Amino acid sequence: MMTVTGVGVALPGADSATALATASRPGDPVEPAAVLGKKGLRYKDRATQLGLCAAQRVLTDAGLLADGVLTVDGTRTAVLVSSNLGNVDTVCRVVRTIADEGTHGVSPMDTPNASSNIIASEIAIRWGLKGPNLMLCNGPASGLDAIRWGAALLRSGRADHVVVVGVEPDNEIARALVGGPLVDGAAALVLERAETAEARGATVRAVIGAHTRGPDVAGTIGELAEVEAEPAAWYAPAAAVPALSEGLPVHDLAAVWGELSGALGVVQCAAAIGALDAGADGPMWLVAGTDSDDGVATLVLRPPAPAAARPSPAGV
Repeated sequence: MMTVTGVGVALPGADSATALATASRPGDPVEPAAVLGKKGLRYKDRATQLGLCAAQRVLTDAGLLADGVLTVDGTRTAVLVSSNLGNVDTVCRVVRTIADEGTHGVSPMDTPNASSNIIASEIAIRWGLKGPNLMLCNGPASGLDAIRWGAALLRSGRADHVVVVGVEPDNEIARALVGGPLVDGAAALVLERAETAEARGATVRAVIGAHTRGPDVAGTIGELAEVEAEPAAWYAPAAAVPALSEGLPVHDLAAVWGELSGALGVVQCAAAIGALDAGADGPMWLVAGTDSDDGVATLVLRPPAPAAARPSPAGV
């Protein structure tokens, strides 16, 4: 069984799963220096700084980081980041500089930030997370896809702990690409096998259920319905509502935060866990993507089992 044992949130005005679940509008922008300290931030782009904020919060929340020191084996800890527009401003700046001045005009401080894997790499370097390291950039389904890949790493034995981060910055170039403001924030999860969480005394915040992926909302939901219990609530974009079962709450997070793009699925998970923490019924069904996108992903989050219902270590 795959579980979520930590949630980290770095969104404007929301710094926890509970605050995210109850937010009705964005608040003040995230100040990375206030979360991480100023050291080492000067030459990092906005998306990387936001990703580092969410990562620090989730590592601490899950008990993998105590007083700045990793409490688990870093070689068994993976990092997956979902972001479609993360460092696009840096890439565009480097390309423009090369076109205008040639390669000699590019700042050596900008060059590493133009790497597509810069956010995941910086998170891994900062805390010594030496397991698999991946960046997903494939549309609004990316966040839920990252969680699915994280579960696959756990299932295959490639990692014991997986840090999943969804992040998107808000800047002029990103706005021009998506046609409006972006969230300018990040959310993160720690995924672990149930037995790993139990062995280190971690609190399970949610259980990861089935995941489906396909070209349209109705089809992916139909596949999910074949293997999962009826949802208690939906987390889905407004354009997906016609395909959802009626009479249940629908949480469209983009209506609160603006375009979430690659961060969508991870932010949905964080918000759903915040609701579960507050006593909401489950399961929660998450939908990322619409029929007009390249693909649609779904995921189910179930409430953690009550303590009395959990198997003993011998029965795991």
